[in-house]
Amino acid sequence: MAYLLERLPSGSRIAVIRLRSLGDCVLTTPALALLKAHRPDLRIGVVVEERFRAVFEGTPDIGDVLPPAAQTIAKWHPQMALNFHGGSRSMWLTATSGAQIRAGFAHHAYSFVYNAKIPRAQEILGEDRRVHTAEHLASAMFWMGVPRTEIPRARLSATPTPLTGAYAVLHPFASEPGKTWPAERFLAVAEHLRDKAGLEPVFLAGPADDSGAFTNFRVIRNAPLAQVKSLMAGAQLFIGNDSGPAHVAAAFGVPVVVLFGPSDPVNWAPWRTEAQVLTNPSAIDRISVEEVIAAADALKVRA
Repeated sequence: MAYLLERLPSGSRIAVIRLRSLGDCVLTTPALALLKAHRPDLRIGVVVEERFRAVFEGTPDIGDVLPPAAQTIAKWHPQMALNFHGGSRSMWLTATSGAQIRAGFAHHAYSFVYNAKIPRAQEILGEDRRVHTAEHLASAMFWMGVPRTEIPRARLSATPTPLTGAYAVLHPFASEPGKTWPAERFLAVAEHLRDKAGLEPVFLAGPADDSGAFTNFRVIRNAPLAQVKSLMAGAQLFIGNDSGPAHVAAAFGVPVVVLFGPSDPVNWAPWRTEAQVLTNPSAIDRISVEEVIAAADALKVRA
């Protein structure tokens, strides 16, 4: 059987439809790195919402970052549209892309839009187990014709951070209460890092996050994503809930401690970095301060 990539002439364009969210975007980059390494002649464009555009900016594997607008994608003239998102909006963008090859996972709803249906990762990898999100996306590249090889770390680009000295980034927020470890426990961990490890705790907060509990420490609030990348790239340690910033930290090889409640660490654990993963499926607040401090100490990060 001829692989899908063999049908693409040199210099072809692939529109990879990702749309969102932060962690998903970050964990798409290993697959794109595999694709570009195998076919450096291809021009890869990522279709993503504006708020996540900075994930892909500056990354050498990506030629263009495109808005999720059907007319813009069609004018870009992709030979292939590869849908990594799978929702109804991404299906519409795939269908109207004008691409000769429309590819996506066969288990997506409305997969009749595709004329190239990608099997599940387990079938491609020959593994009867749950797979990490990075493996799931990379498996598509292997099915399309990229030779099987080790899946790399996520690849992001960042400018140098203006912060000086050794610091740890703490992200005490999450998308839902069940994924959020109590604020007072983050404060106890921050005091330990400051007093015992010599690291300045730096709290990261989004525009809707209540950061009032952390005002005795440095708080970086509502920073542009490009600034968040720089902050993570210069950190010595990251501690946070299961959320997108943990994946940004892992992409830069920062040692991480990540706390999981009901979400599955098999799918969403930090990828390719030194990590301590703490989980309690019944309730995240059953993870103790002592457990988190022990996990941070186990990474042996000091100023």
